[in-house]
Amino acid sequence: MKRALLVGIDHYDNFNDLAGCENDVAAVAPLLARNDDGSANFDCQNRTTSTGGVSRDELLRDFDALLGGGADVALAYFAGHGSGRDTDVVLATEDGTGTTPGIALSDVMTKVAQSQVKEIVLILDCCFSGSAGGVPQLGTSAASLRSGVSILAASRGDQPAAETEAGRGLFSTYLCGGLEGGAADVLGKTTVAGLYAYLDESFGAWDQRPVFKANVERLHELRACKPAVPVGQLRRIPEFFPGPAHEYPLDPSFEPLADPKDPDHEEVFGILQRYRAAKLVEPVGEEHMYFAAMNSKGCRLTPLGQHYLHMAHEGRF
Repeated sequence: MKRALLVGIDHYDNFNDLAGCENDVAAVAPLLARNDDGSANFDCQNRTTSTGGVSRDELLRDFDALLGGGADVALAYFAGHGSGRDTDVVLATEDGTGTTPGIALSDVMTKVAQSQVKEIVLILDCCFSGSAGGVPQLGTSAASLRSGVSILAASRGDQPAAETEAGRGLFSTYLCGGLEGGAADVLGKTTVAGLYAYLDESFGAWDQRPVFKANVERLHELRACKPAVPVGQLRRIPEFFPGPAHEYPLDPSFEPLADPKDPDHEEVFGILQRYRAAKLVEPVGEEHMYFAAMNSKGCRLTPLGQHYLHMAHEGRF
């Protein structure tokens, strides 16, 4: 069972209002609730200004419910004001004040440490969120996370998080792009580490910098997207490449527009072309697979292709 708490706060009683946090929840929620093929994914609960407001006490109760028993994976997404406090960050709630802005992430991490949920993911789109997971008592921002916990933050502990002119958080806009398939691997699996790699490339050297902290033994799939190569075809890699250094020979019969015609070769070539599009295969001595076939050359596995060959031999997909 997978459940997610999605919080987006635009209105604040004592701080300046924001414009994109509810929009971010509206965009992220359907991507987490359903996989690319429409199958059920996370059971999402949305908490926004429009759904009745988010007070400090209410958010604490929501975290308790999220981290309670009965789930295998729990995900919390927060978009709103963040208040930096040296080695900690406070998630500002609607009723927050200058003295008590909201909930310190260190308090949430105490709940996380006590939770029986095996896999917990925290995604924070707020200013100064990179301090999340630190140990204030030790005066250090170094993360101290129990096993199975990962944190994906929008910016470093000394940086604000930007909103776009379109009424969205910049981080969350890119996050949605990753969940839609930009961060998926060849099998279509999207993990929090894959999302971080995608987000890291989305921001420039002068922009806010996403932060990733984790203590995990395995990466749980946050969303399943359409695979770059159908799994059945991916399992056939050893059929074409018995070893990592093998070169698969080609000739004009593999190219559908050339003579002689060979339906079996054309089917194989279609699979190899998908491998090529997924960066698993490269032509030998030519820039394009078409010319490798027309000039009777061949193709070989890339380092990524060799990785998936190993996975196929191990029966891991």
